Amino acid sequence: MKVLVTGATGVLGRRSLPQLVKAGHAVSALARTKEKADLVRAVGATPVGVNLFDRAQLVRAVDGQECVINLATTIPPPSRAMPASAWAENNRIRSEASRRLVEASLTAGVVRFLQESIAFMYADAGEAWIDEDAPLEPPPVGMACLVAEAQAERFNEGGGVGVVLRFGQLYDWYSAHTRFMRAMVRRRLPALPGPASAYSPTIAADDAAAGIVAAREAPSGAWNVSDDEPMTRRASNLEVAEALGAKPPITTGSALLRLNQNTRFYLRSQRVSNRRLKEATT
Repeated sequence: MKVLVTGATGVLGRRSLPQLVKAGHAVSALARTKEKADLVRAVGATPVGVNLFDRAQLVRAVDGQECVINLATTIPPPSRAMPASAWAENNRIRSEASRRLVEASLTAGVVRFLQESIAFMYADAGEAWIDEDAPLEPPPVGMACLVAEAQAERFNEGGGVGVVLRFGQLYDWYSAHTRFMRAMVRRRLPALPGPASAYSPTIAADDAAAGIVAAREAPSGAWNVSDDEPMTRRASNLEVAEALGAKPPITTGSALLRLNQNTRFYLRSQRVSNRRLKEATT
């Protein structure tokens, strides 16, 4: 299958490209600098220099492709993530860029479109398992994800197969967010803040990439991509502390989260299930 990937040099993209190539796909990837192009070539993919907001360039880039995987994001680092303004570029990518990419894909006759989204949009469900039919209650920083998901549905309506992948929080030893989490634990602060008994949807970047490869066979619709057994904040923080040889956190961080509307969603308990995706792709 001929596949075009956006966001190919981010944390998830870097893990996904090698797996897509290994699965036998002819992979092209957006890369607008020499350094990023070299990263793409190193794993056997072909770099394509395209502006995500330029429709004409996108139409040329998707021409001849059978599948487009949109992983493009610009998530602000945790140290700058509290003000809404920090999410402006990411919101634009998830809304405007996803719309332009779907338009170009429909014009070019692309068959399948995969759109990255997040599992944090679900409402608090306590200890109950959350599947794809559970009600959504997106936080302010997640509203643009609804726009992106709507574009995947628009692709369905245009005759293609639109797939939404709702990822748990990615963890990867080398990612900026995971490094920040490790630093917090060493200061006896929680890697995953929020109520100790609340569940948090997470997933290793390599496993998330495997989910992307599997989703090339998934029917249209939304699918959860998360760990098999979500852990509570308490269990997650204790495990990270033990792995680092650090003492357990002395606070849950919940009080600080309540002060900002962009971080209150961390207070939710989201025991997200990946059962449907596994059953649909095995």
